[in-house]
Amino acid sequence: MKLLAPSILSADFSNLEREIRYVELAGADIIHCDVMDGKFVPNITFGPLVVSAVNKITELPLDVHLMIENPELHIDAFIKAGADYITVHQEEVIHLDRTLNMIKELGAKAGVAINPATPVETLGEILHFADLILVMSVNPGFGGQKFLDYTLSKIKKLNDLKIEKGYNFLIEVDGGINKQTIQKASDAGCNIFVAGSSIFSSDNVSAATTELKNLITQN
Repeated sequence: MKLLAPSILSADFSNLEREIRYVELAGADIIHCDVMDGKFVPNITFGPLVVSAVNKITELPLDVHLMIENPELHIDAFIKAGADYITVHQEEVIHLDRTLNMIKELGAKAGVAINPATPVETLGEILHFADLILVMSVNPGFGGQKFLDYTLSKIKKLNDLKIEKGYNFLIEVDGGINKQTIQKASDAGCNIFVAGSSIFSSDNVSAATTELKNLITQN
């Protein structure tokens, strides 16, 4: 399974519905929503109200990535807003088992993100029931950063564990994904590819979406 998830972090918010329509028609599979609070990461984006608005625009699944402190306090609000996937950061959540189970009990798929410097081994006890593991291939906080090649080994390690143990989680990559890096992430075993600037900062949003989708579906 190879899925493309445009990140609206880089979209034109004054024309958000139009931007989402462009990626929808061009073959996007998921809409990725990067939620930042200015504390866990040095940037502030949006909250449940915007996620709710996006949910009214599209029927595509919403992948909500919580780069925030104390995410367990806000999970219910984001799920009510329409999130299909909720991803929290291993580095922030103290009781990770409890938080993932909370997400599942509230009706969403449960994901865990790890920053570039966080080892895959820190996830060993939850891999058997996580729905999604997100490998950050840049340091979170801002769009448009350069892909960190060393994170490919983490994707490969997760894919090897899936095969060895029979786990069912999807592997997602976020950061610096473009037509030069998407193939490398795919070859390493990635399932979901988050792309922001390479889509929404291009001259033709639909064409950029189609090009990336073709690169992963032809693999």
